[in-house]
Amino acid sequence: MILPIVAYGDPVLKKVGAEIKADYPNLTQLIADMKETMYHAKGVGLAAPQVGHSIRLFVVDASPFAEDDDEEEDEEPKMTKKEIQFLKSFRRVFINASITDEWGEEWKFNEGCLSIPKIREDVYRFPEIEITYQDEQFKKHTETFSGVAARIIQHEYDHIEGKLFTDHISQLRKRLLKGKLLDISKGKVKTDYKMRFPVK
Repeated sequence: MILPIVAYGDPVLKKVGAEIKADYPNLTQLIADMKETMYHAKGVGLAAPQVGHSIRLFVVDASPFAEDDDEEEDEEPKMTKKEIQFLKSFRRVFINASITDEWGEEWKFNEGCLSIPKIREDVYRFPEIEITYQDEQFKKHTETFSGVAARIIQHEYDHIEGKLFTDHISQLRKRLLKGKLLDISKGKVKTDYKMRFPVK
């Protein structure tokens, strides 16, 4: 089932998500619905707070980045063939995730968010991370990721920490975007997917 995506301004997007156990109600269905919602909205990741659940769960499918590599701007790092191959099949469910380390020289990439439609900004993030998480079967994993995969994970991880990509931009840029962000919170934005706007 396609779920409405929570819009900027909703308090759920600023809450730190709670850890969950395998008996979390209707978890299998929620994961399936989140994937369907992500694909319908043409996203590469979706976190549970974005569909109204303040829990530590997010899903990722990076395959569109493997297709779009040729269209990237010149100043952004070009991906190696190995990274493109990895992204083609990088689909993952992260439960109770914790980023345990980040390293390297932070790099810039133009990010957007399904909860903040029509706005994109350059965000600096670490190129490599180590993350501990559980999969759908609640099996524990500790893995390292780099490049675009690391960036997608960091973006979605921010959601379960109550952060948005706009929290990473300068105060000046925030002030310049204030009107657009206010419009989004009021529902004054058109999207190709269902959204849930804050109740005033």
